Amino acid sequence: MVIRDGAVSASMARTNPRPRGSTMKFGIIPINIGTRSLDHLARTAQRAEELGFESVWTFEHVIVPLDYESKYPYSNSGKMGAAPETPFIDPLIALTAVAASTKQIRLGTGVNILSQTNPLLMAKQVASIDYLSGGRMMLGVGIGWLEEEFDAMGVPFKRRGARFDDYVQAMRKVWSGETVEHESEFLSWHGFKSYPVPVQKPLPVIMGGAKGKIYERIARYGDGWFVPSGNPADLGTKLAELKAACAAEGRRFEEIEITCMWPGVGGVDGARALAEAGVHRVVMPLQAFGADQAAGMQKVSEEIIARM
Repeated sequence: MVIRDGAVSASMARTNPRPRGSTMKFGIIPINIGTRSLDHLARTAQRAEELGFESVWTFEHVIVPLDYESKYPYSNSGKMGAAPETPFIDPLIALTAVAASTKQIRLGTGVNILSQTNPLLMAKQVASIDYLSGGRMMLGVGIGWLEEEFDAMGVPFKRRGARFDDYVQAMRKVWSGETVEHESEFLSWHGFKSYPVPVQKPLPVIMGGAKGKIYERIARYGDGWFVPSGNPADLGTKLAELKAACAAEGRRFEEIEITCMWPGVGGVDGARALAEAGVHRVVMPLQAFGADQAAGMQKVSEEIIARM
C-alpha cells in the first residue's frame, strides 16, 4: 500500500499488476452520442457483446456551445465534430442502461471531465454502477479543455489539473469503505462512509489526454492511459515517456493498461502493430464501421478480433 501526502495512490490494494502481452481487447465508442432511443442503445451494446467486443465507451460534454474560443486539442480545426444539437446522453446514465441490458461487456468512460464535476457525487455514481454491474466499470477521466463548459458549470477553469489530482485521490478514499478523512485545498471531507463500495479492488481509473503532465499523473495516480489516437510510430516515444515517469515515481510500468482510439487502419495487421507497440485495448469509433454499423461490427469481429 502506498500513501502519498495522506492520500491513497493508484497502487493501493493492487496486488496483481495487469499482465502485458495478453490478448488484445476491443471496444467501441461512443455508445452515448447520437443515440435514438433506449432500445437502440441496448441493442448496440448487446450486439457488441455477442460479437466479442470487450467494452463499450462514452464521450462526455454537458453542453456544446454554439461558438467557443477554446481549442479542441485533437483536431487541426480546433473544433469538436459534434453539432450543438447532437444528443449527448449522460455517460453514467448510458452505462447504467448498458449494464442492465448486458451480461459481461465492460463499461468505460472515455473520458469524463472530472475537474468540472462534484467528486463525491461521481464517486457514489461510479461505485453504484460497478456494484450493480458485478464489477464492470472503468472510470476514464480527464482535466478538460472547454473553458466555456466550466463557466456554464460554475467551476473555475484555472488549476483544474491540481483539482483533478486531488479528486482522484479523494474518490479512492470513498471507494475504500473506510471512514473518509480528506482535507485539501479543494475538499473538506470528514467522518463519513459511502456504500456500496465498488466490486473491483481497485476500480480502474484511466486517465485521458496527451499533453501537459499526463505521464506524471498516470504514474502517480492512474491505472491506465486512454490515448486519443493510436499510431504505432508515435506510441513508442509516448510510452517511453510514460515508462520514465513511472520509474521516477517508483511505479511499475507493467501496472499501467494502455487503451487507444483506433479507426481500424491496417486491419488485423494494424491491430497487431499496436499490440506490439504495447497497447492492451483498442477502442473503435462507431463511424469506422460504416453506414451499416451492425455489418461493420460483424466484419471486424470475424476479420480482426477472431484472428487476434
